[in-house]
Amino acid sequence: MMPGSPERFTQDVDRRMALAREWDDLVEQVRAIEGFEDFLRPPRLETLLPAASGGPVVIINVSRWRCDALIVHETEVTTIPLPELTQDIVGERVEAYLDAVGDRQLRVLRGDQRDLVVEGVTDDVESLLDDCLRWMWESFARPVLNHLGHTAPPPADGEWPRVWWCPTGPLTLLPIHAAGDHSEPGASVIDRVISSYTPTLRALVEARRPQPDAEAGAARMLFVGMPETPGQASLPNVLVEKRLVERLFGDNRTRLIGPEATRDDVLREMRGHRWAHFACHGEQNLADPSHGGVLVHDGMLTVTDLSAQQHRGDFAYLSGCKTAVGGVTLPDEAITLAAALHYTGFRHVVATLWSVLDAEAAQVAERVYERLAHNGVLDADRAAEALHHAVRELRRNHPDQPSVWTPFAHTGP
Repeated sequence: MMPGSPERFTQDVDRRMALAREWDDLVEQVRAIEGFEDFLRPPRLETLLPAASGGPVVIINVSRWRCDALIVHETEVTTIPLPELTQDIVGERVEAYLDAVGDRQLRVLRGDQRDLVVEGVTDDVESLLDDCLRWMWESFARPVLNHLGHTAPPPADGEWPRVWWCPTGPLTLLPIHAAGDHSEPGASVIDRVISSYTPTLRALVEARRPQPDAEAGAARMLFVGMPETPGQASLPNVLVEKRLVERLFGDNRTRLIGPEATRDDVLREMRGHRWAHFACHGEQNLADPSHGGVLVHDGMLTVTDLSAQQHRGDFAYLSGCKTAVGGVTLPDEAITLAAALHYTGFRHVVATLWSVLDAEAAQVAERVYERLAHNGVLDADRAAEALHHAVRELRRNHPDQPSVWTPFAHTGP
């Protein structure tokens, strides 16, 4: 039979049709298994609404046609048009933001001590960041909060409301939780609500499900610290964070410091610990986010490395640089170190959007753990609240330096 003959063509068609029928049969077999009813189907809305059981989830949708905020509640989804937001404006603002953050990164990395370069950050950088925060506030954050009824700070003795942000497109790169006119009391997100992020609604639904103790790691803290890393600035306050963990967790912790913190050892220990703290440099590859990660003794512990195993943890604290920054070429894919840990089992993740100052990183860690850790046990479900109040304190101490207090973000329920 000659190639290209009618008989050969008919055989190829028959074979393809047989394979298609076999594929359909296999998919139906999978969907007949309990828990896999929606295999390869778009998720049903009713399966995603439980993501809002702790408070509304705000999806900021950016497209060339129009921009809207989709507010997911437990029973419905409402829409807020955002006429002041356009795809072109978002692109321009994100580019200016990345330029400002990039300039600051260079200044930080030139210093021998990160806590000595605060004065090296130019007024231009702070002004650009402040302008970005104001723009987000006016364009979408304030309209959303007003729609939700959060028009002023909660009473001094009242409970703080929660809001989860699920940005799309280039907005995934921005610190929405810090949006506001911080020169005006109460005119900011951080003054009205406690913010958290989620990469997707489905991820938040999964994170809200209780985890059986039998499947979780040991209720211990894993501390990974790198005070000295080849080719990077020293991090002397790693030792401050180490002493903090020792004080609060006592013998209920495992530590991997310096040469002990190898890629294989860190990955192995993570599988057996419910809580993890990383005090080390981080790097993010904006063009290929899966190659970003944290620098340990023998190289980079990447997003890909962490995504290759399931961790079954409650809490991860990334006291490093650029551990929550996504990609530029594929901004809709929130592939960050924080998101990777969240997807692979750590329900709560605290991370940073860009290079943070060593002293301030240690200060925030101390404030967070003092609220969460008691008698060697960590209450992970209060992580967002603890970070919120720690960052507000840092803002009070550095009101004119948003680069100092803006980077810290919480991902999870």
